[in-house]
Amino acid sequence: MAEQALWTRARLGRCGPPLDLLTANFHQHTYAPHAHDEYTIGVCVGGSEVIDYRGGHIRTGPGTIVVLEPDEMHTGGPGTPTDGYAYRALYAEPSLLADGTLGTLPHFREPLLEDPELARALRVTHTELSTCPDPLEVESRLPWLLTALSQRHSTARQIPQHIPGATTLALTVRDRLADELTAPPSLSHLAADLGLSRYQLLRAFRTTMGVPPYAWLAQYRVTRARTLLEAGLRPAEVAGLVGFADQAHLTRWFRRVLGVTPAAYRNSVQDTWAGDSRNSTP
Repeated sequence: MAEQALWTRARLGRCGPPLDLLTANFHQHTYAPHAHDEYTIGVCVGGSEVIDYRGGHIRTGPGTIVVLEPDEMHTGGPGTPTDGYAYRALYAEPSLLADGTLGTLPHFREPLLEDPELARALRVTHTELSTCPDPLEVESRLPWLLTALSQRHSTARQIPQHIPGATTLALTVRDRLADELTAPPSLSHLAADLGLSRYQLLRAFRTTMGVPPYAWLAQYRVTRARTLLEAGLRPAEVAGLVGFADQAHLTRWFRRVLGVTPAAYRNSVQDTWAGDSRNSTP
């Protein structure tokens, strides 16, 4: 296993605070004692790491989740002399874990967690956001997952799950996203305007629309993109006009929603129209 540490910086909403993601693969590296201002949430994906923490030792294995609280000193190194260790970690501001809880910041009595469903979700989200850290997607996915982490495994109490007027709230958010599709407002600002926490906004939206805000907006953008492609614009032009980061971002969502690439869709539509035109010629 080669020694490798790849950092990606994502952003929680347009103009929102940064969030760091780490992809680490180590054979021999041992960390010096250190602490972070944020919660460190890691998922072991290979090998085993031994972490000195709170006067004891944590030994990770594939699929385990580790939660290290802010300002807690810790180290980390290979659990065996031969296998090395690999993990995916994110460094979350405390408020992200407190969004769906009551009272003080979440406290994790046990830093090593066995939760296969959440571990898979964290790993997939980490990989996808590291590849394309779209601000609205980051803000839609991570607070939801981190709230689940807090609610399942910390001492914090959950906020009420019922959101009064959820349908009206969700439709208000939907309309704002549609109106500002090329530069959507942050969910934190929308939540503040509506007197909600970001988690409450996400819950109301998902309950009503069936998908999180970023997924709804991406599908709406695809619908708008179809119209522009049918008018003859090239995919590279269309991507920016409907708010995707680039043509690759447009293509990824276009294929998810319609099963074809934008270029293939544009060509098929033009071929169909050309055929209709020939057939109608006297």
